Amino acid sequence: MAVQRVKLALIDLSGTLHVDDQPTVGAVEALKRLRQHGVQVKFVTNTTKESVGSLYDRLRKIGFELQRDEIYGSLGAAAEYVRRNNLNPYYLLTDDARTDMPPNDPERALDSVVVGLAPERFCYEHLNEAFRVLHQRSVKQEVQLVAVHEGRYYKAKDGIALGPGCFVKGLEYSTGVPAVCIGKPNEYFFRSALPDGIDVAECVMIGDDPNDDCFGAMRIGMKGYLVETGKYQPEKYTDEDRPAVSGIFPTFSDVVQHIISSLAEQ
Repeated sequence: MAVQRVKLALIDLSGTLHVDDQPTVGAVEALKRLRQHGVQVKFVTNTTKESVGSLYDRLRKIGFELQRDEIYGSLGAAAEYVRRNNLNPYYLLTDDARTDMPPNDPERALDSVVVGLAPERFCYEHLNEAFRVLHQRSVKQEVQLVAVHEGRYYKAKDGIALGPGCFVKGLEYSTGVPAVCIGKPNEYFFRSALPDGIDVAECVMIGDDPNDDCFGAMRIGMKGYLVETGKYQPEKYTDEDRPAVSGIFPTFSDVVQHIISSLAEQ
């Protein structure tokens, strides 16, 4: 069977291209090389601490060349879900992320909770408010718990940090309301990121999370390449139990070199 030419790279951001305000080693130049070899790119991210505008400004400031509409995030997908379902949520989000979401209707009761990565809001006061909204569920009162994503942890500049997943699971446990997960590794999220005319077999996903990035993409037929610059910690695995992804590389730059080499062989 002929190997499909790579036409599109879906690229994770935090932990793959950058960690906070620092690009990962060689990432800025590697992104340029990937484009020069005719590979389209789209940045797919579960980042929910920042609005798309703030994230775009940050990436430009640290040296990356990109267009704002190349960023496809779970925050935007969650905003569309809220609009489509006419929800009036209690938001567990940062103030910046909140600017990407539909406004509340003060004339309506709160009927849902939306959870993203919002460290300053993960305290008893705010979590209890979210619990009370969801606890309203009854035969006559439908409520929804919307997880922008359910990440367990992420890479920050001072080390590994707790993600929103445990707070989502805590609210599920306390209320009995199952969460709707919007972002990676949701199949809908990956498929909706693809431009028209691009087949999944012509795409690769590059990220630092074996499950959310790689396995999520591989389940729909993409290759999933894992990098070691973010949350993936190779020292926690033996050779026998390493994640069975399409490839593991030290950096994003190494993945790009692998893709370029494979293009040259075709």
